[in-house]
Amino acid sequence: MRDEQALHDILAHNQLVPLFQPILSFAENRIYGYEALIRGPAQSPLHTPAMLFDDAARGARLAEVDLRCRRVCLEAWQRLHLSGKLFLNISPASMVQPGFRSGEMLEMMNAAGVAPGQVVMELTEHAPTSDYAMLREAAALYKSMGFEIAIDDLGAGYSSLRLWSELRPDYVKIDMHFVQGIHQDRNKRQFVQSIMEIAYGLNCKVIAEGVERKEEYQVLHGMGITLAQGYYFARPEALPPATLSTHSFSPGAYTGSGYMAGLNRSATAAALISTRPTVGPDTAVEEAGELFHNTPNLTALPVVKDDVPLGLVRRTQLMNVLASRYGRDLHGKKPVSQFMERRPLIVDKNLPLEKLSKLVTSEDDLYLSDEFIITAKGRYLGMGTIVQLLRKITDLQVRNARYSNPLTLLPGSVPINERLDGLIAKRWGFVMCYCDLDNFKPFNDTYGYSRGDEAIKLLARILIDSAHKRHDFVGHVGGDDFIIVFLSQNWQQRCQGILDRFAREVLELYPEEHRASAGIWAKDRRGNETFYPIMSVSLAAVEAPQGRFASHHEIAARVSEVKEQAKSIAGNSLFIDRRHADSDAGQLSLID
Repeated sequence: MRDEQALHDILAHNQLVPLFQPILSFAENRIYGYEALIRGPAQSPLHTPAMLFDDAARGARLAEVDLRCRRVCLEAWQRLHLSGKLFLNISPASMVQPGFRSGEMLEMMNAAGVAPGQVVMELTEHAPTSDYAMLREAAALYKSMGFEIAIDDLGAGYSSLRLWSELRPDYVKIDMHFVQGIHQDRNKRQFVQSIMEIAYGLNCKVIAEGVERKEEYQVLHGMGITLAQGYYFARPEALPPATLSTHSFSPGAYTGSGYMAGLNRSATAAALISTRPTVGPDTAVEEAGELFHNTPNLTALPVVKDDVPLGLVRRTQLMNVLASRYGRDLHGKKPVSQFMERRPLIVDKNLPLEKLSKLVTSEDDLYLSDEFIITAKGRYLGMGTIVQLLRKITDLQVRNARYSNPLTLLPGSVPINERLDGLIAKRWGFVMCYCDLDNFKPFNDTYGYSRGDEAIKLLARILIDSAHKRHDFVGHVGGDDFIIVFLSQNWQQRCQGILDRFAREVLELYPEEHRASAGIWAKDRRGNETFYPIMSVSLAAVEAPQGRFASHHEIAARVSEVKEQAKSIAGNSLFIDRRHADSDAGQLSLID
């Protein structure tokens, strides 16, 4: 009853608030249009559109509220003089309710001075609709008036391929679930690619919703998506921007995790070394030919002098020379150096497999059977093949998937411990930082596990963005517990950035009323009502100069002690443990 009165008051006092979020066109480097969104009053229980429309549906006022929202958005659009397309949300359920009149929309637009060609009717489903015949009729009528049609949240909720097939819209908007984290998820990329292929065949435009990170934008842009919206570009605002800065249209090179996400960075070209016979630069061609003849699986011979690789002789090239007419007579006694490949791919044994993969796939004339030379400080060690590389990467990916956290896809406890033991074995100095959310349980209990997952993913994004892409390592222990292994010298500055950014962005997870009161009331473990402040992050950092710890067990025990001290500090905090740092034999020398 209270919500019914709240809805009545909102409509009676014209308290609906229109917001507009830009939709970008990558192809034209401009704002393509705006999606109109609606909010109730900030302190109202019907502030969110989900609550507003659910209450309207329960009170059989969905068509009325739907129409009122569109009128408010049209009036604001006309008042703000925004350009491009206006995407107006309309509930399919309201289109099949008694009293629905499509002509009312045209009347409102005429009154606002907005042409039908400017408007895209975006079908947003809050409940299942089975009357496809009515939907087809209503959509056809809107199209006959000059409107375009879009389907929202394709792939989520009740929006389906059936609706796409029935209505033949001009646009489909891919649900944010398939966009967020697309740079780390092959299945999501495949889904989006399939939608693009279907849309191309149906002459339908695709819009990616919910783009929140640069890496997501870069992947989508590379896949050929030309229209997108999301927080990375701009948030919904009552006074939206008329233009966006040029950086919004400059994806740059994608260098994020991608399909190599989470590979063990201790895996290097050394893991691919295989021994092969070698020849000197003065070895006769016919002698090298005998080696190939007696070793059928040998595809290349490294040419080495004084342990320094000079080139590579390919089986196919040399055997073609010997097999040609008079080839053995003409060339058999010549030095093999005259027929060697003088610029083969040569890599150091310490080159990470991730970089090696990028290196070999950047070559134009490369075949999967090709081989490369592996050295140690310029000295010949052996050979590696691209097939070996691909197999090793696949094994590492499978292993990484097995030990990754399913929510964030970050490395779990096993890769974390391996990373720490690897640094300790190499006697590298580093800083281990434990990251934990404060007041997470009451937040999770109050808003539900789905919102709790959003809080965990928010922290994961901030940690990944704050860590150095090459030097630092981010892991997810489980729940709301994370670690960062810092090699970067400015780690304290990065930690402060984590605290500052989380303090700002976590507020988006709370409704306005709880933001205003700076927290929530919830039951504690004994069942007593207790006030819990807005979630914060506790960072516990332990400096680990070379030689200070013997294993990951030792540093984990120290971090557990420091974590308790960090948690005792109210709000977002960083506690640094420097016990015995001055007396350690090693020095904490991190990468600049």
